[in-house]
Amino acid sequence: MTSQQSEAGHAAIAQGRTALGIELGSTRIKAVLIDEAGVPLATGGYGWNNTLVDGLWTYPWDSVWEGLRGAYADLVADVRQRYDLELTTVGSLAISAMMHGYVPLDEAGEPVAGFRTWRNTNTAAASTELSELFQVNIPHRWSIAHLYQAVLDGEDHLSRLAHITTLSGLVHLRLSGQFVLGVGDASGMFPIDSEAGDYDRTRLAQFAEVAGARGWNWDVDQLLPRVLVAGQEAGRLTEEGAALLDPTGKLQPGIVMAPPEGDAGTGMVATNALAPRTGNVSAGTSIFAMVVLERTMAGYFPEIDPVTTPEGLAVAMVHSNNGTSELDQWVGVFAEFARSAGQELELGQVYQILYQQALTGAPDAGGLLAYNLLSGEPIVNLEEGRPLYVRSRGESLTLANFIRAQLLSVFGTLRLGMEILADQGVEVELLRAHGGLFKTAGVAQRLMAGALQAEVEVGSGAGEGGAWGAALLALYRAQGEGKLLRDFVAERIFADAEAVRVAPDPDDVAGFEQFMDRYRRGLPVVAAAVDCVD
Repeated sequence: MTSQQSEAGHAAIAQGRTALGIELGSTRIKAVLIDEAGVPLATGGYGWNNTLVDGLWTYPWDSVWEGLRGAYADLVADVRQRYDLELTTVGSLAISAMMHGYVPLDEAGEPVAGFRTWRNTNTAAASTELSELFQVNIPHRWSIAHLYQAVLDGEDHLSRLAHITTLSGLVHLRLSGQFVLGVGDASGMFPIDSEAGDYDRTRLAQFAEVAGARGWNWDVDQLLPRVLVAGQEAGRLTEEGAALLDPTGKLQPGIVMAPPEGDAGTGMVATNALAPRTGNVSAGTSIFAMVVLERTMAGYFPEIDPVTTPEGLAVAMVHSNNGTSELDQWVGVFAEFARSAGQELELGQVYQILYQQALTGAPDAGGLLAYNLLSGEPIVNLEEGRPLYVRSRGESLTLANFIRAQLLSVFGTLRLGMEILADQGVEVELLRAHGGLFKTAGVAQRLMAGALQAEVEVGSGAGEGGAWGAALLALYRAQGEGKLLRDFVAERIFADAEAVRVAPDPDDVAGFEQFMDRYRRGLPVVAAAVDCVD
């Protein structure tokens, strides 16, 4: 950072000409403070992870608030170190979190059961029944699937339930007192009528009928949070909210808040993938592609989620529960080996070395096969997952081929879903990628271009991810001035942004086709592992 940049950042923070985004991701809670041009001024973070409790993936409620405070405190420390300032206010604030899942609340807004994350796949019966009822795909992780599965299972907490929301909706409720949700995250709770910008009224009535037939006569208008589109009034930080976020008492209440969103929506903002015929891929603990549609797809497909952008445009989403977690664990193993050999390498260096090695491997990973399925994966009809590495006896086991196989496995289920979109005539001019997978320049980007047979663009801020996207939504809330979100982001934030675009390499395309042939044929091996290995 130059002295001129430091002075400009100091002035922006001191005068409150900033926007703050906080995103509760799967493994890290991250806070990003930006200036009015969208440039990051300071960051903070807090590591956490889900646990399997009674067969369900969850996070303890206490860890939500501890992590939220921890990430904010780390941001405050960064501001203090960089600018010699105490952070007491920001211009606007937005909360984002891992998409959908299930947060059941009582009349007072207190949880009546544990948080159930997007990763859970115990909702197959509810998902199937509601999809057939609505004639819209209701994925396993959607909030309404979790609720209806609880109905089918006769769970005790339903007697105290009055509302349901997502994690971003709950945090926003605690900070602002407002029971609202951005349309992008809301579209993963219940089907959205894109023209009305609200829940589909016909399907709400259908749900009320089937729930009522089982003895639960909820007021569906009170059950779900009010839907807002980007830029709309979503409340302000209350005194209680300020104290929750900053127990030191230095943060002042009254800050304008944007509608809370899921990480899918903030990913679209962070990659400028908000206009029709554009798409983005977010790669982290999960991996998903979002393609903005020119028109709503006819019919429904179990592999495709019908969601929306933060301003309500129809989106086809291909979501895989399993992203980089297995790959990250293998990188950790090699980092441990390096330490054992007396080489104190930074983790980023280990990623760099291994990823560059992958580029020297055979295009099809030398005949090796890997599955990154730590949890269940609806795209391949698996309610549970088991990570696997398999090879035939005659294949060449090298470091380059092994790491390339692990990287290619990240895109396996994503490719299966994208094939369905192509078959339905959905055209994508460009895929923009973001997330930690793309921090090592040029490797995962190139392999993804070959896997999905599309041009892939990675911007200079790709590693900042959804917290930066949330901060941009906060900036838009305060300074959108009537512009469409897609225009505000394209013109104000990305007009002069640096980006690298990669076209598919023919050898990578052919190699991935060979890998996918083995991938499809080997799926019964994963199913057998689920049956045989606890």
